[in-house]
Amino acid sequence: MTKEANKLNKHQQMYELMVLIRRYEETISSLFLEGELPGTIHQYQGQEACAVGMLFDLRKDDYMTSTHRPAGHALAKGVSVESCLAEMFAKTTGCCKGKGGSMHLGDISCGAVPAIAIVGGGIPVAVGIGLSCKMRRTDTVVVCFFGDGAANEGAFHEALNGAALWNLPVIFACENNLYAASTCIRQAMKSESIAQRASAYGIPGEVVDGNDVLAVNRAALKAIERARGNEGPSLLELETYRIVGHSRSDPCGYRTREEEKAWREKDPILRMEKYLLEHGGANPEDLEKIQKNVEKRIEHALQEARSAPEPQAEDALQDVYYGGE
Repeated sequence: MTKEANKLNKHQQMYELMVLIRRYEETISSLFLEGELPGTIHQYQGQEACAVGMLFDLRKDDYMTSTHRPAGHALAKGVSVESCLAEMFAKTTGCCKGKGGSMHLGDISCGAVPAIAIVGGGIPVAVGIGLSCKMRRTDTVVVCFFGDGAANEGAFHEALNGAALWNLPVIFACENNLYAASTCIRQAMKSESIAQRASAYGIPGEVVDGNDVLAVNRAALKAIERARGNEGPSLLELETYRIVGHSRSDPCGYRTREEEKAWREKDPILRMEKYLLEHGGANPEDLEKIQKNVEKRIEHALQEARSAPEPQAEDALQDVYYGGE
């Protein structure tokens, strides 16, 4: 958080963080298309309210597990934009020393467990972390992000069952963006919602407007209080939409332009702008200042990433666990 951000009220800070995530992802997209970045990208545009609303009120010592679309989660949990961009350039100053790339962003020093790209792979890990928190008798909590596709993995059901039985401080946050890659959720489940599955495990479940950062934050605060108070896990289904393809090679031929237009009109950043302007939280000049500050942060991080040192061959032997004799 910048010094300028500390002067902003909570709603302005949430808005700035959403704008930062959006501009970061747009910058990454341009760099990738220009051939400046290695690897591939799975982007987060359109889902910013989910990350910011869920994570804004966590403490630094609370934990978060992420997905193959992790940039928004990482930035919202406090991973620096400088280290995220450096990671995308595969530089040694990256948050994972250039070894993780776009699908493995994270920094355990601020509670962001490096993302797990396997669909549903982070769900049992979050339960393990929650069990550790309980065994150490801390009041730390875990927010576990996953998509609608992961809710049909066996690990989802096993993890929720275990978390419920052991009364663990885990908040399961399903970002339902309607599509598991190209498969519509209505082709993959018969139940009306993912949240209603919580009843099978005796825990609270709630469907939330995932494009309304304030609604997400209200639900998150309730779940955080419950988890921190040793009342056990919760399942939140955040209804949202990625305004980009599953990955950069995805032309989105499986969804209609009318559907995309309807969701763009519910853009979480535009909705927050409207709220701030209509409820006196900010004026147009305030929003413009915030946007310019974000641009400066992105430009500074980009300069640092480009000039950061490249990894050496011997670095491949560092941070590797060897269990032999």
